Order: sequence, then structure tokens, then C-alpha cells
Amino acid sequence: MDIQSVMVVYSALLGLALGSFINVCIYRIPLKKSIIRPPSSCPHCGERVRFYDNIPLISYLLLLGRCRYCRNPLAWHYPAVEAMIGLLSITLFIRYGLSYQYVLWLLFTSALVATTFIDLHHQIIPDVISLPGIVVGLGASFAPGATVLWHESLIGIIAGGGSLYLVAVIYQRITGRDGMGGGDIKLLAMIGAWMGWRSLPMIIFSSSLAGAVIGLCFLLASGKGLRVKIPFGPFLSLGALVCLFFGPEILNWYYKLV
Repeated sequence: MDIQSVMVVYSALLGLALGSFINVCIYRIPLKKSIIRPPSSCPHCGERVRFYDNIPLISYLLLLGRCRYCRNPLAWHYPAVEAMIGLLSITLFIRYGLSYQYVLWLLFTSALVATTFIDLHHQIIPDVISLPGIVVGLGASFAPGATVLWHESLIGIIAGGGSLYLVAVIYQRITGRDGMGGGDIKLLAMIGAWMGWRSLPMIIFSSSLAGAVIGLCFLLASGKGLRVKIPFGPFLSLGALVCLFFGPEILNWYYKLV
């Protein structure tokens, strides 16, 4: 096995380990608990998870998705998050190699995964993720060889957050109800900080399209009509990931059509 293949394996292991930590964040941040202490424990019986039961993916499979002690089922998102971030780590390493850009983009995409699952479970996007993400994204634009320049990042923050804020104000004026949440506004500002203002039209379009299609299917399946509130954060995160990995290909395909 050559050195490149070995490094890809290491990037996968790093992604799996980071995914395990992101699971801790997904569970504890909405509950306002420390993400460092105490050690991981079963959410049902409170028994401490031993190190051999905390191996990403493998432990979940060996335990058949249940706690060793109380045998209650563990959430499906634990292996899903670990696998997703493992795949993101491999893909980003192949693109950027062993560089600071690989580390930064891995942190950014991991933050998107965390906000997605927190929003799905609790319908909130914690400021503790989005606000530092805005600062780090803007700071990363000053690094040598940054793919997004500092002024593009700054405009991205203003345009991203400002556009959703404007939508929220207009919706509230027309309907008298709150529409877009403040968490979504800050999340798109964070995405704009990392990806620049030029990426925002594609991100907003793809996230709105995905939200409309998936949201309509969910409303029809649930039978509750418009009474069901569907979080928009996961779709913004999906749009950002689509733009990050497939943006140029999508634009080339579009230009060929027109």
C-alpha cells in the first residue's frame, strides 16, 4: 500500500473519530451540557460507555444498536454521523491533501452535519456553532492560498444573513407569523463566511428546491397539512455541501443548457 493510500485510510479514521465527537455535540449542546465532561454514557440508563463500546461504527454494529447494559436501542444517527464525516474527511483529503485547507473544510462540513441533526431533533441552530463559525470562516479567508478572499467572505456574511433576514421580515409582515428563524439567518451567514457571496445563489436555490420537494412529500405523508413545522437548516447545509463538492459541474451543465 503506497503512502497516499495510507493517508486516505488515516483521514477516514480521523473523520470517524471526529464524527464520534460530533455525536456528543449533537446530544449535549441543545441540553446546555459540557461536551467534555462527564465521559459518554447511555442516554437511557446513564451507565458509562466503556472505551471498547465507543469505537466508531464498529461498536454500534457489534452491539446491534443497543446499550450493553439496559439493551435499549441507540439512536440511528450515531453511526450515520460517523459514516458521513468519515466520507467527508476522505473526500476533502483527496481534494486538498494534508493541508490546513483540509482541516478547515473538515471542521466546516462537520459543523454543518452537527447543525443539521440538532435542527432535525430540536428545531434550533445553536449560536455556539454558527457565531464562532462566522468568525473562523472570515479568519480563514486571510490565510495564504485561501479559496475565498476576505472581502468575498465579508460580503457573504452580510448577504447571507441579510437575505434571510429580509425574507423573514417580509413573511412576518404579510402573514403576521414568524417564518425564518434567527438560527437559519446565522447559519447562512456562516456559510457565506466560508464559501463567499458568489456561492449563495446556488446554495439558496438548491436548498429551497430540496426543501420544497422533501417538505411537500413529508406534509403529504404526515397528513397534518401546514401545521407541521419543517426545519430549514438541514436544507441550507445540504445546499452548501452540494455547492462545495459539485458547484463547478452544476454550473457547467447549466451553461450548456442555456
